Amino acid sequence: MTRRQTLLSALGLIAAPAAALAQPGVDRPQPKLPTERLVIVGREGRRHEFDVEMAISPDQQMVGLMFRPSVGANEGMIFDWGSPRESSMWMRNTITSLDMVFIAADGRIHRIAERTVPLSLTPIDSRGPVRATLELQAGITERLDIRVGDRVLHRMFGTAP
Repeated sequence: MTRRQTLLSALGLIAAPAAALAQPGVDRPQPKLPTERLVIVGREGRRHEFDVEMAISPDQQMVGLMFRPSVGANEGMIFDWGSPRESSMWMRNTITSLDMVFIAADGRIHRIAERTVPLSLTPIDSRGPVRATLELQAGITERLDIRVGDRVLHRMFGTAP
């Protein structure tokens, strides 16, 4: 093996572990998570259907939608906290604006933070205990007239869509 081939081989060995160290949320989005159907029912009974990724584990929740260039109009991600608790989110490494919907244990919308600021480290709080936080495309709650008090149908809240 020539000296150049030895050097290139050594560089290849160094590059492979570095690539393996790349982690979702540190420099790239996490792979798409399993999705489930979720429905929001408005005051007049109008139903809005979404296919949401399920962020269940702490690692999935820590990364969330970081580095995702966009969120579709009928897509989102729901963070299941397991039991009611205060939820505080931020937009670190999140490059697209979102609407954050904080949902109480009974499936009612507790609070909505519209059009969050990309890359911001400012906390976005639930302002009370919630079972889950739903992230949707920025502006979708206004466009669909989704409001505090509307009902979310999903198995997490004991309701089926």
